[in-house]
Parts: sequence; C-alpha cells; structure tokens
Amino acid sequence: MIPSIDPVLYSFRRCPYAMRARLALAVGGTLCELREVKLSAKPRAMLAASPKGTVPVLVLPDGAVIDESLDIMRWALANGDPEGWLARNDPALIVANDGGFKHDLDRYKYPDRYGVDPLPHRDSGLEFLRDIDGRLADAGQLCGPARGFADAAIMPFVRQFAAIDREWFDTRPLPHLRVWLAGHLASGLFAAAMTRFAPWSPGDRPIRFPQPQATPAGICHPDR
Repeated sequence: MIPSIDPVLYSFRRCPYAMRARLALAVGGTLCELREVKLSAKPRAMLAASPKGTVPVLVLPDGAVIDESLDIMRWALANGDPEGWLARNDPALIVANDGGFKHDLDRYKYPDRYGVDPLPHRDSGLEFLRDIDGRLADAGQLCGPARGFADAAIMPFVRQFAAIDREWFDTRPLPHLRVWLAGHLASGLFAAAMTRFAPWSPGDRPIRFPQPQATPAGICHPDR
C-alpha cells in the first residue's frame, strides 16, 4: 500500500469529538485521508499512533500525531480559515461543554452504563442549554452573527443531547437554541462532515476528505 501524502484522520462518524474535527477540516477544505473506525475493532495503526484509543486522531505526513479534537480544529483552521472561525471562539464555554455538560450528557444517554438515574442529569444539562439559548438570543451564533469555532465545537454535543428524547427536547423553552441547532444540521457543511463511509481496513483505497463536492447546498437529515 502506498503511504498517504495527506494527513490521516481516524474518525467515527457519530462521535461528537470527531464531528467537530471534521467540521473544521471541511470548512477550510483541508484535505486528509479519512479512515472510519469501528470502535469494537480499532485499527492497529490508530492505536500505534495514539495508544489511548479514542477518536479523532490526526497523523501528519511527518509522523506527528494530534489526538485531541480541539487541537485538530486549531491545526486545520491554521491551514485554512475562510470564515474566520478562530476569531469566534469562547474557550471557557467549550470547557463547560466538555466538562459538566458532557458528564451529564453521558449519564442521560447511557444511564445503565453508569448506574444512575438519567433525569437529574437531563435537568442539569438543560441548565447549560438555557445559558446557550440566552447567548444566542443576541446574535444568533455563540460569538456573533456568524458561525465560528465555538459553534462547531459545541453543536455536536447539543445535537446528541437533543436526539435522546426529541419530543421532550422540542417542548423545552429553548427557541433560540432550536433555531441555531436546526440551522447547523441543515447546512451543507454539516452534510459534508457527515458523509458516510465504511469502516477502514489496511489495503483499502484512500478516501479523501472533504469529498470533492465540498459543502453541498442540500439539507442533511442525519441519523442519530
């Protein structure tokens, strides 16, 4: 097999951390070889690059490895940032998302795995979403009128929370957040980031990401 001359991204389509990385790569058109991972059979090449075994993992052509999603976003946008995402960031809000909100999200979505009552975690997560809803009331996006780094970093986790019980979510008083989320999910950028690929195996033909259609204009209706 011919080694890739592009960075190699190990990804899992439905993982919110991998989603945020793919969104940043796609918005700037930073090409890589995408390798979709089956989490129950992680590729040896990925584990050799990043023994912690979580996605996303970006392996650069010189062998350097970036295995934190926010670092992949920053690397991608340093190579191409046509919408100025790096200027629209809120590190403290992202820390809150990746900390307390993710903690509640996991226990709301997988209560049996954690041995907990999901409802207190649902309610705690809702408090975070209410704060976001208030921020969105002013400008429509988290750091102004245009989407940016903070929106792409946080939206995949809000999407996952909303999908657990959509009927319940749609009855919560979060009007600005629902419009914001729907807009991101309907975007061509999200459709491009959510292109479905079969799990990668050694010897497979390389898959270039983002695909040549870049950011299609059609509405995407992603699965959960």
